[in-house]
Amino acid sequence: MQAKQITDDLNKLLEVLPPIVQKALAESNSKDDLIEVVLDLGRLPEARYPSQSITLGNKYLSINDLQATINQLGKFGSDNRAGIERTLHRISAIRNRKNDVIGLTCRVGRAVFGTVAIVRDLIESGQSLLLMGRPGVGKTTVLREIARVMADDLQRRVIVIDTSNEIAGDGDIPHPAIGRARRMQVTQPEYQHQVMIEAVENHMPEVIVVDEIGTELDTQAARTIAERGVQLIATAHGNALSNLIKNPTLCDLIGGIQSVTLGDDEARRRRTQKTVLERAAEPTFTIAVEINSRSCWSIHKDVANTVDLLLRGEPPHPQERTLGNNGKVRLLGNTKISSIVKESRSNKANLSESINNLSSLGITDFDSIPKENLSCITNQQAVKEKDKSISLQILCCEISHQIVEEAIRHHAWPARRTEKLEEADVVITIRNGLSHNPALRKEARKLQIPILVIKSDTLHQIERAIKRLLNRHQIEANSKNVSSKNICADRDNEIAALEECRLALEKIVVPLGRPMELLPRNMKVLQVQVDLVHRYRLRCDIFGDGDQQRLRVYPP
Repeated sequence: MQAKQITDDLNKLLEVLPPIVQKALAESNSKDDLIEVVLDLGRLPEARYPSQSITLGNKYLSINDLQATINQLGKFGSDNRAGIERTLHRISAIRNRKNDVIGLTCRVGRAVFGTVAIVRDLIESGQSLLLMGRPGVGKTTVLREIARVMADDLQRRVIVIDTSNEIAGDGDIPHPAIGRARRMQVTQPEYQHQVMIEAVENHMPEVIVVDEIGTELDTQAARTIAERGVQLIATAHGNALSNLIKNPTLCDLIGGIQSVTLGDDEARRRRTQKTVLERAAEPTFTIAVEINSRSCWSIHKDVANTVDLLLRGEPPHPQERTLGNNGKVRLLGNTKISSIVKESRSNKANLSESINNLSSLGITDFDSIPKENLSCITNQQAVKEKDKSISLQILCCEISHQIVEEAIRHHAWPARRTEKLEEADVVITIRNGLSHNPALRKEARKLQIPILVIKSDTLHQIERAIKRLLNRHQIEANSKNVSSKNICADRDNEIAALEECRLALEKIVVPLGRPMELLPRNMKVLQVQVDLVHRYRLRCDIFGDGDQQRLRVYPP
C-alpha cells in the first residue's frame, strides 16, 4: 500500500496572479498547505490556509490587477468559474450589478494519489457510493482519485461528468489525474442531469463519477443510472446523512421520506404516535461515506438501515476509518467506548467525593482503600458493553429452514436456528403447525418457551416475526443489564460510605478526639455506617432531612 503523493502544479497558478502576490507567496514556507488566494478590488490580497488567513503585501488591488489575471484564464462559464488549461486549479468570479468582475477566488487544485485506499474495498464491491462532507474537506480530490483507480487499476469503463471542469481540469484534454477515465463536459450546470443520462445511453459506462448532485433533476437522473445497473460514485451537499433527510431536494438519494399513519395496534407496539416518518423506497446509493477530515471517514455500509434508525430517533453506528501517512488504513473501535468511560467515571464519583472530603482535613493515606472493588464493577460493565450481539435462538416447526437462514443472513441479525428445544428462546410455527407435533408443544409449555404463530412461511412474514422477536429480546436483555448495574452501583455506594466512615474514625475521631460529620447518604447506607461506628464502641447521631441526612460521629 503506497503512501499519499500530492501533485498541485502550484507554479502555474502563481504565474497568473499579480506580481505582488507572486512575490509574497514565493517567500512563504507554507505553500504546500495553501487552500486558496482571494483577490478583491480595493483590498489587500489574502492567502488562506487550513487554520489561518494571511494578507499578502501592502498594495491594494486595482481593476488592472484583476483584469491582468483574467486575461490569462480560460473563459468564465455561466457558473462564474474558470480554470487554467491542463491544471486542476479553479478560479471563481464575483461580479457587480454591471456584470464586471470585482473579485476572484483562486482555489488550489491538487491531485492526491493514495487517498482512495480508505474505501478501496467499497468501490471494488460494485455498489454505488455517495460522498458527503463540509466544503473544502477534499470531496472532489477523492472523487478524482476514485476515477483514476477505477479506470487504471480495476480496468473499468469510467466516465466523469465534469460540470465545472473541476475534476479533470480546464481545457479539452483532461488532466492525467483521472487516468484512462473519459470526461464529458457540461455546457451549463442546469444541464448536468441530461449529460448524466446521455453518458449511460451513448457510451456504455460501467462507472459514472459525478461531482455535486444538487438539484431534483440530478437526483432523478442518479436513480435512473443506479436502476440500470451502472455503478454511481458521486458527492452531495451535506455533512452527514441526517442533513440529506432534512433536504427535500436530495432526500430521494437515500430513499425519500414519507409520512405514514399507523394503526392503533402497531402504534402501541412501536410505542410511538400514529403518524410517523418512514423511508419511501430503496436508496439510490447503497453505501454512504461522511468525510470528517482528510484522514478520518465514517462509513455507512447499509444506507437503508441507517436512514431507518435515524427516522426512529435511534443513533446510527457507522464504521470509523483513518488513513495514516504511510497509506495504511486503520479501523477505529466502536463508538460505545466513550460511553463505557463515562459510566466508569460516574461509578467512581461516590468514592472520589468521600476521599476529597477527607483530603480537605489533611488525610492523604488512602492505601487501604479496596480499589479492586471499583475495578471489578467497571470491568463487569465493560464486558457487558463489549458483548453487543445478543444471539436469539430460534426453533422452527413446519417452516422452511432455508428461508429463516436466508432472512438472518441477509439482515445480519444476531440470531441463529437451533434444532434443540432446550437451547431455543422461541418456537416459530405456522397455523396448525404444532397439531402434527403435540409433543413439541407440550414440552415447550413445560420449559416455558414462547411459541409464535405466523400466517404463512413466506420470506416477508418470517422477516417481520424475527424482527419483532429481536426487538423484544433486546428490551429484555437491556432491562436485565439495567437492574444488574443498579445493584453494582448500590454496592459501590456502600463500599465508599464504609471507607469514608472507617477513615474518619481511625484518622480523626479516635486519635484527635474531634467529632466528624460524614457525607449525606440514603437511610440504608446510613444504617451500615451506624453499625460500623458501634463496632468501634463509639456514639453517633443522624442529622438532616431527606437527601441531606448524614451521620455525625463523636469521640470516646
